[in-house]
Amino acid sequence: MEDNKILEWTLLILLPVIMFFLSFAIGRYPIAPIDVIKTILSPIIPSLAVSPSVSTIVFQIRLPRIIAAMLVGASLSIAGAAFQGIFKNPLVSPDLLGVANGAGFGASIAILLSMGNVFIQVFAFIFGIISVSITYIIPKSYKSGGILVLVLAGVGISAFFNALISAAKFIADPYNKLPQIVYWLMGSLSSITANKLLIALIPIIIGLVILMALRWRINLLAMGDEEAQALGENPGKLRLIIITAATLITSASVSISGIIGWVGLLVPHLTRMIVGPDHRILIPASLSIGASFLLLIDDISRSMISIEIPIGILTAVIGVPIFLYLLRKGYSEWS
Repeated sequence: MEDNKILEWTLLILLPVIMFFLSFAIGRYPIAPIDVIKTILSPIIPSLAVSPSVSTIVFQIRLPRIIAAMLVGASLSIAGAAFQGIFKNPLVSPDLLGVANGAGFGASIAILLSMGNVFIQVFAFIFGIISVSITYIIPKSYKSGGILVLVLAGVGISAFFNALISAAKFIADPYNKLPQIVYWLMGSLSSITANKLLIALIPIIIGLVILMALRWRINLLAMGDEEAQALGENPGKLRLIIITAATLITSASVSISGIIGWVGLLVPHLTRMIVGPDHRILIPASLSIGASFLLLIDDISRSMISIEIPIGILTAVIGVPIFLYLLRKGYSEWS
């Protein structure tokens, strides 16, 4: 049994590392894995440099995109696992409280106002935070406000911002701005740059560190508020901290990738079936599998056909059959 656990963790650690190096070799300009390794080591050992063109492709094009895919996949997966734990619901995903549609509306506004990529990213991040903040404030005005009211408020706010996105598309220039809005909403990492990545890096790291540090406390919330209180925790305060951290990483991820569905719903289920429901293990395992999963999807997106397929389309096309397969395996195994 102990040997199986060691093998499991070895595979979870090696999987993203293997995917990281393989992804450099995939694309319209294939690069041999040995040349990838030489190029990555060339800043330290200049004699290993292969060629300037390979160096440009590796460091300026593929490296930011690979890191972005892994960060977004890991962030959405961890946020999904945390939300499913604190809401005790296997159908919960990171956009439950409206962050995705809020970010989508922010990006749409920036596109309508002809702002640059940095402002599109910043607006998406800010409106993602705003939408979740509104959702969290709404239950405070209800005497019986609880988790159910919070979830319903999230559904309502998400629908509200979705309507605003539709309004933005309705008034957008159909030849220029409308295609840009639609493409952003479908999700893609094709326009990722080192600068866009750096802007999102700080909130993602902050959120990930918080969720990793509190992952054992998610077990308490998954047991119920009464049990958490009996063990000396303040469930309301703890839930707010976890929601804030998950919102930070989700909003920052959406701001650089657009709306990518199914990752935050599917990966935690897949991970739970491998390592079990203990969030002390589930959260870091979701990070590994989520990073590898979205990187694999992005590799398919940019290499399957001559034009790049929006990554949000592929996550749904590939994710839904996998999800239905997991459903067939047995719902009882996930809790």
